[in-house]
Amino acid sequence: MVTPNKLAEIGIEAFQLLEESIGPVPKAKMPLHSTFQQQLSSAQASCYTRETIEFYTAAQKNKRVIIVGYFVNKPAPVATPVPFTMTIAGSILFLGLALLSCVADGALRHHIGLSDRRSLIDGSGAAVTVFDVTKHGAKADDKTDNAQAFIQTWRAACDSGVPAKVVIPGGTFLTSPVVFQGPCKSKPIVFEVQGNVKATTDLSEYSSEQWILFEIIDGLTLNGGGTFDGQGSAVWKYNDCHENKQCQALPSSIKLSKVNNAFVHEISSVDSKYFHMHVTSCHGISIHNINLTAPANSPNTDGIHISHSDGVQVTSSKIGTGDDCVSIGQGSTNILISQVFCGPGHGLSVGSLGKYKNEEDVSGIVVTNCTLFNTTNGVRIKSYAASDPSQALNITFKDITMDSVKNPIIIDQKYGSRNGAPSRVKISNVHYQNIKGTSTSNVAVSFLCSSLVPCQGVELVDIDLAYIGQKANMPLSASCLNANVKSGGKQNPG
Repeated sequence: MVTPNKLAEIGIEAFQLLEESIGPVPKAKMPLHSTFQQQLSSAQASCYTRETIEFYTAAQKNKRVIIVGYFVNKPAPVATPVPFTMTIAGSILFLGLALLSCVADGALRHHIGLSDRRSLIDGSGAAVTVFDVTKHGAKADDKTDNAQAFIQTWRAACDSGVPAKVVIPGGTFLTSPVVFQGPCKSKPIVFEVQGNVKATTDLSEYSSEQWILFEIIDGLTLNGGGTFDGQGSAVWKYNDCHENKQCQALPSSIKLSKVNNAFVHEISSVDSKYFHMHVTSCHGISIHNINLTAPANSPNTDGIHISHSDGVQVTSSKIGTGDDCVSIGQGSTNILISQVFCGPGHGLSVGSLGKYKNEEDVSGIVVTNCTLFNTTNGVRIKSYAASDPSQALNITFKDITMDSVKNPIIIDQKYGSRNGAPSRVKISNVHYQNIKGTSTSNVAVSFLCSSLVPCQGVELVDIDLAYIGQKANMPLSASCLNANVKSGGKQNPG
């Protein structure tokens, strides 16, 4: 039996590991118990059954830290798991902390997911099982289509019922479209890409709008330091969507659909045919420390497009594309974009909205601590004219640096080539705070809102932009149409 004192020792050791990673974790209010130490040390407590403990603390630079864990008491010699989720500035870092107890000599041992150790322990005491694609016939020869080998490996891992990791090792693996589908008996499941995964270029092989699809999965980690190469340069010439409104979109590189509680980190995507990553109908997705690149003139190569999803966080990433670095589409709620370097590209955008009938509202968007370099737009909200009614509300752009950006702050409700009635997308409660840097256009702030539903509750606080365009001595200006705007602090342009 795991005693409270043993749990206290585990907790102390866990916090020591956390403090080594993020610095001191100060004491804080806890909603379920007055102190962590009291709960763990209580002599009256004999067991903890899925008891959830939450810690809200302030870390360095006022970053928010949330640590959520639970203890499950089981008789010896079964291991006692202590899984943790740590959120720093909104990015979820799955530490995958598993602490062993009740071993033969009674000693405590630990494994932490950030280490190099390959054998973690789950609640049943089973080690993580590795499923290597090369054991299922995959060949890193840059010519064999490995789609079936990938799918066979995934099915073996997904259906295994034990903690599982799919591994694509070093080397270049060619593949046509693949679908990694759940639900899985294995939870969580890790997909580790160590090498390069390269897309085929024959568009006749793509019957749907994605290359790599993860769908209907709860508890997914996608990582490994490898690269997804969409080979978009071979097919971008077939993208005529700027002329043909009935065009067939090229396939996105990576799509998450109906995926919950996923952590995507330390992967790269280059030269996607269309979007690098599309997150749709998902909940609880953390995307951290990824690198997405395509040439500035590559069409529709959005870095990350989010739609119909809640609780998506994109943090500490570098994105340079031929379209929006991040685009937040209809049905997106509670989205955080933080510490993203964007450029080249079309900026960080909410929208486009109003393109389709009966679109869902967008709300709870925070874009903070981001840098935009040599982009055509900075922070943007865009909607089509002649749209069905919908809303975009409670949006914050804060602590943004603009470096040679053409349109640093922009709301455009006449986006696209549609004519006719004004947009019926209602934009409200939009806050811009501490936005600084340089503009290559003399109109650094532009609000072109709908005459039918004017923008409401727009706030500008501490805006400091300078003109560096080619027209010498051109004064910096702002443009405002159909918008209710309040301002405070420094205003440049005034």
